[in-house]
Amino acid sequence: MPARLASSSPIPDPQMDPLTLAIAPPPDESPEQKTRREAEEQEAKRVSEAIDEALKQERLSDKKKRPVKLLLLGQSESGKSTTLRQFQRLYTPTAFRQERALWRSVIQLNLTRSVRIILDALEAQLAQNTNYYVQSHSNAYSYNQPGPSSFHESRTMNIMNDDNDNANESASFHPATIPFSDHLLLVMRRLLPLRHLEALLMAKLAPPEEDEATRLTFPPPVTHPNPHRPSSAEATLPSASTANNNNNNQKAPERDAFNSHDPTQIIHSCREDILDLWHEPAVREVLRRRKVRLEESPGFFLDDIERVTSLKYLPSEDDVLRARLKTVGVSEYRFEMELSAGKESGSEWRIYDVGGTRSQVPAWVPFFENIDAIIFLAPISAFDQTLVEDRTVNRLEDSVLMWKMICQNKMLSKVDLVLFLNKCDILGSKLSSGIRLAKYVRSYGERSNDVDTASKYFRTKFSAIQREYSPIPRRFYGYLTSVTDITTTSGILASVRDMIVREHLKQSRLI
Repeated sequence: MPARLASSSPIPDPQMDPLTLAIAPPPDESPEQKTRREAEEQEAKRVSEAIDEALKQERLSDKKKRPVKLLLLGQSESGKSTTLRQFQRLYTPTAFRQERALWRSVIQLNLTRSVRIILDALEAQLAQNTNYYVQSHSNAYSYNQPGPSSFHESRTMNIMNDDNDNANESASFHPATIPFSDHLLLVMRRLLPLRHLEALLMAKLAPPEEDEATRLTFPPPVTHPNPHRPSSAEATLPSASTANNNNNNQKAPERDAFNSHDPTQIIHSCREDILDLWHEPAVREVLRRRKVRLEESPGFFLDDIERVTSLKYLPSEDDVLRARLKTVGVSEYRFEMELSAGKESGSEWRIYDVGGTRSQVPAWVPFFENIDAIIFLAPISAFDQTLVEDRTVNRLEDSVLMWKMICQNKMLSKVDLVLFLNKCDILGSKLSSGIRLAKYVRSYGERSNDVDTASKYFRTKFSAIQREYSPIPRRFYGYLTSVTDITTTSGILASVRDMIVREHLKQSRLI
């Protein structure tokens, strides 16, 4: 039997790890080979560590880039959209300024709506005045009778009577008649083109199923009134000759303005008549008796008629904040902080503006997930008003119920809640005018009927609700606001932004 040749390789240890064996250096490795191998291993280790570090930085970058998500909640006309515009004005000022011109049509519609509500109230008052109807029929004076567009069915401005008043019963108003001068009757007639203007603007700013503007522009553009628009936006225009026959030597709006499809031209031609209407003492008395408080409503521009009706009118920042634009459904706004806006420049924010009518409340829930904070707006000035969609529910009571629902929601137990007790300016005006808060809020008792005492009372009540209904204890962030006020709101939003960013960074584990 031939002898077995001796092997130069060592016999492997059966206990040795296969992986260790695979990467072990060759047994006959020369010093030069060893040096080269160790250098290659060192380079491979360096590359691997660099890749690991790059992946780590990418994960941190992703966390940094995770958008800040903010949800705006509250009932309709609570100030959510105005708060959003304040954020945009403060932190994306360039984009906000560039968008100002687009708001002109919305503001023109707001002014036109206010005039139409006045005209509807005057029509209703004329209907009560039997003596006027006798005289008007004997003189063969023809004026459109109140139809579906009358004040009683016009809810677009959400102007309410006291809780014991019935807005649909003329008997609830003061029975005395109010004399209307010939000049006022003429002004009413000459302002009929504004009903045509309302239809033009609605066709531009709202889909057919809506009765308010919902966006700055609405494609496709329409240059003629929609025949399916509710009758509140429709009217037959008088000819220029008809107007001149009844003007008592006063100049009527130009015929070209009647036939124009340019809203700016139409509203400009009606400027003097709008001024006369708003400054007419009989008009103020009709509005007072019918408790039509236009000054308390969003989109009030009757004190700025000359400026807003100018042919060269460009909305100011304050105008944009005061304009009324209805929120329908859920709107998501994405923007990045501009370099000039603060230390978070470049960070992405997503703000969700949710419609506040009761039918839209279920739409809130899907947006609760991964939210950094919620700003809830409660208009405390609405203590003497009821909901448009449910006349049996007080608006303040509705805000309280919404706040309870949010506080006790377990999905939101770790979400920061920020409360804006909004419209303190209107609250102060109401209380100063003699309206008693205790008449509507019995628990207010015998406290002083002033804005400071009332605001403190509301803040205490809402704070107690959060404390009682929150699943786990959390800090109370409550602010007294008038979100159309640029100066005070800027400071409040800066504080809220800092809080939200700080908590956002904690959740991202960056601090």
